[in-house]
Amino acid sequence: MPKIKTSRVKYPGGWELIEPTIRELDAKMREAENDTHDGKRKCEALWPIFRISHQRSRYIYDLYYRRKEISKELYEFCLDQGYADRNLIAKWKKPGYERLCCLRCIQTRDHNFATTCVCRVPKHLGEEKDIECVHCGCRGCASGD
Repeated sequence: MPKIKTSRVKYPGGWELIEPTIRELDAKMREAENDTHDGKRKCEALWPIFRISHQRSRYIYDLYYRRKEISKELYEFCLDQGYADRNLIAKWKKPGYERLCCLRCIQTRDHNFATTCVCRVPKHLGEEKDIECVHCGCRGCASGD
């Protein structure tokens, strides 16, 4: 008879410290996914989801790299379980990308003339008016701002 697989996940030590914040962000994510998007443009409906995903990844990144409050084991667990975006965190570690909002803003294939998003332009070089990224709603994630 085959062994029965259970879906229980063994949480590493220190999980109880970050669990309330992760659960709160998960609840916000569920609320944003189920929110009606009447009167919004097609791209605007996804902006809250991008913001919450960024917030959750930034929280885990700050705990591990800046404050050093969680272990490597817990950090890897969070990345493996999908609580944080591994590729976005890899970009944050590189110079010039410390404040990057999402990966779509630096992909040249998604923009006209094979450039990056308008939110990557430093504010002192841009125009006077407020700008918003079409992909994620960011108002400026250039490192020089």
